[in-house]
Amino acid sequence: MTGLAERRATVHGTDRLRPQDFKRLAKFIEAYSGIKMPPSKLTMVEGRLRRRVRETGAADLSEYCNRLFEGGDLPAETVHLIDAVTTNKTEFFREAEHFRFLLRTVLPTLCADRPATQAVVKLWSSACSTGAEPYTLAMILAEFRQQHPGQRVSILASDLCTEVLHAAARGIYPQSAVQAVPPELRSRYLLRSREPGRGLVRIVAELRAWVQFARLNLMAPDYPVDRDFDVIFCRNVLIYFDRPTQQAVLQRLVEHLRPGGYLFLGHSESIAGLVLPLQVVGHTIFRRTVK
Repeated sequence: MTGLAERRATVHGTDRLRPQDFKRLAKFIEAYSGIKMPPSKLTMVEGRLRRRVRETGAADLSEYCNRLFEGGDLPAETVHLIDAVTTNKTEFFREAEHFRFLLRTVLPTLCADRPATQAVVKLWSSACSTGAEPYTLAMILAEFRQQHPGQRVSILASDLCTEVLHAAARGIYPQSAVQAVPPELRSRYLLRSREPGRGLVRIVAELRAWVQFARLNLMAPDYPVDRDFDVIFCRNVLIYFDRPTQQAVLQRLVEHLRPGGYLFLGHSESIAGLVLPLQVVGHTIFRRTVK
């Protein structure tokens, strides 16, 4: 009976991370992803890792950590660990003025000297979560193409978390998640479920085809992507990094932005004090200086 009671306690979430285990986890997570895990995140980490404890068959959080750090399971478990602890908040048309600026200023500027048949407008959503941002970009590009028929477009959408990438690729969302999409765009670019009671919508196939999803760690020393993006969105990610990490990540991103290309950050983020070849052109909107 004692063993059964202990197992029930674990299932109901009463097992806790030992301080030394949390420190090891926090150190690894920050080194791998750049995301800081201060002591205030302890309860959150415990809650999110309990599902992995069950899925791996570990008895509790202590055994799970022992398997990672003493048992050699860390390399194989890293993706699942990072998936579990990363926060993936996203919304369609979040910080909507960015998309208005993109449609009214950025895209006309980029295409002014480019025949549609000779160049592809390339955008990168570098922390795409479940896909709201890249699909919002796709809607904006589709609207732009109505006035510029034939303009070729390409969107790369990357994230550290594999679970959200799988969800994003499906392009299926509850109706409550798309309320910020203007009604006229909803009617053009969202398909309602054949089962109305499910309350689901799906991004139309044309827009889904424009978006390529890939796993990418912004902490990696090199990004295996093109170096001639016209627009890069990296919004509400830097807030999780310390200042040196922000400098390093933005420097790498800028290297993949063509001269004259645009970088969008989140409204609560800043490049003040950082050394980057960027000039301010709008609220948390920057343009790479031409060499």
